[in-house]
Amino acid sequence: MFGPDDAFLTTILKLLRQLPIYPMFGRGRTRLQPAYVEDVAEAVARVIGRAETHPTIFEFGGPRVYSYEQFLRAVARQAGLAPLLFPIPFAVWHALAWACEILPGPPLTRNQVDLMKIDTVSSPEMPGFVELEISPHSVEAILQKMLSNRG
Repeated sequence: MFGPDDAFLTTILKLLRQLPIYPMFGRGRTRLQPAYVEDVAEAVARVIGRAETHPTIFEFGGPRVYSYEQFLRAVARQAGLAPLLFPIPFAVWHALAWACEILPGPPLTRNQVDLMKIDTVSSPEMPGFVELEISPHSVEAILQKMLSNRG
């Protein structure tokens, strides 16, 4: 999920602004389908309000599937940035995370590195936003609002 003042999109944007060379997890091929937090909140409210008695599992994914590299480029483009994306093998990230875990409040953990190896996309066979008649917001649209409110 993403939204204003989150730990995901906001952190990536901050790092893209600070680093002319951005270290990328692996080759940037992990697939992501980020969903806007307010879309997910609306979906949860609609699910709770349904009269159904049998449990249903929903998967909420945003309107677009990105590779991690595509996602970084889309965020950078919206912010008017053009960083050099530098692939770093997962083994290096794992070693770095292991060293970071010694620190209080580590900035990176091995669990986070492991999560970046796994595609996080919704299954087309599972019900989601469409079944709840919600048109999810794109990362680009929300990021544009975040950037214009920043001034």
